[in-house]
Amino acid sequence: MAKKASGSTEKKAADKKGGKGNAKPEESADKKVRWKGGLKPATAVNVRHILCEKQSKALEALQKIQEGQRFDKVAQEYSEDKAKAGGSLGWQVRGAMVGAFQDAAFALQPSTVDKPILSPLVKTQFGYHIIMVEGRK
Repeated sequence: MAKKASGSTEKKAADKKGGKGNAKPEESADKKVRWKGGLKPATAVNVRHILCEKQSKALEALQKIQEGQRFDKVAQEYSEDKAKAGGSLGWQVRGAMVGAFQDAAFALQPSTVDKPILSPLVKTQFGYHIIMVEGRK
């Protein structure tokens, strides 16, 4: 009888695992990964930036955005790189950007050009960047 009892206990345990193991734990585990700990899961970001060689020009651009001007319009006016489409660099994966720029980009929450969430000024070998992220995946 002891074998029979343990066998039914194992079956009940397996039934419990099987009932919950379909999609629900994956969904809840996925939600925990997605929401708990914030922004860690992204492997790519849709990023825009404004690049200025001089810190004073970058600070001026930052001030314009903080006053309410659209990020893309300020980027067209102030940015000194080839990203003339409002500062858009498109989707960038980890490893495709320089260290400090990448760290700042992956730390940002997605936002829109009319209400951007900005990085502080990021200094790289290219100059000073103001960064915003439009999407994460």
